[in-house]
Amino acid sequence: MPELPEVETVRLGLIPHLEGQVITKAGAFSRKLRLPIPEDFAKKLTGRRIIQLHRRAKYILIDMAGGLSVILHLGMSGQILISRFEANTPFKPAKHDHFFWETAGGMRLVYHDPRRFGLVAFSKTDNLPLHPLIKNLGVEPLSNAFNGPALKAALAGKTCTIKAALLDQRIIAGLGNIYVSEALYRAHIHPTRKAGSVSLARIETLVAMVRAVLREALKSGGSSLKDYVRVNGELGYFQHHFDVYDRAGRGCRSRGCGGAVRRIVQNARSTFYCPRCQT
Repeated sequence: MPELPEVETVRLGLIPHLEGQVITKAGAFSRKLRLPIPEDFAKKLTGRRIIQLHRRAKYILIDMAGGLSVILHLGMSGQILISRFEANTPFKPAKHDHFFWETAGGMRLVYHDPRRFGLVAFSKTDNLPLHPLIKNLGVEPLSNAFNGPALKAALAGKTCTIKAALLDQRIIAGLGNIYVSEALYRAHIHPTRKAGSVSLARIETLVAMVRAVLREALKSGGSSLKDYVRVNGELGYFQHHFDVYDRAGRGCRSRGCGGAVRRIVQNARSTFYCPRCQT
């Protein structure tokens, strides 16, 4: 599933083509996503000006004129692709294309999702923070509110594993399996350690490593393992810089460690770690 760096990369790629543009045409071809595509999808979007694109956790939020916001989530295999189209040329959807819109500036956005776990929903812009998909999300890991004391307080008394806690979107918004594994490795924290048992000093290090991993992934355009691509169809390349993820059996990259990366399964997800230097 695309995580914060992938979703943010998509958002940044869309901004130059969408912000300030008027949607001249829209359509939906299949309503069978994680949530049904709204019946009035085309009617609500056609003629609206796109004001601003922002992000919350793994959601792309698009504010439009008239107080309407669009909520987009890529699910596991969703792709948002944008390209120039020729005037008076009707759009012919490919297999697994679910909706599209076109702008007065000559750009066409297409949502493609073979596994159909993504979603598109509408909200009144003023009510967006209280939308059921948004209201219970935790702190953004690249914001000033994400710091050692705050995370230590959020983890106090928790007996779940530190990895499970970091994946809980109610605690930290936007982290996923890849970047949690990478951050825990850099912080030398064992993924099965109880969340509430991690000292403040180690939490401070973990916060710094979460930030560092996310920023490096953003510079690389995210990680392309299966379906994720940028809006122009190009791949991200942070997967070439993984320290532990998907490296089971290979040597630990920490200087002087000499251990080997292992894979375990936690909550039906693969975890990669070094048993020698992560404690």
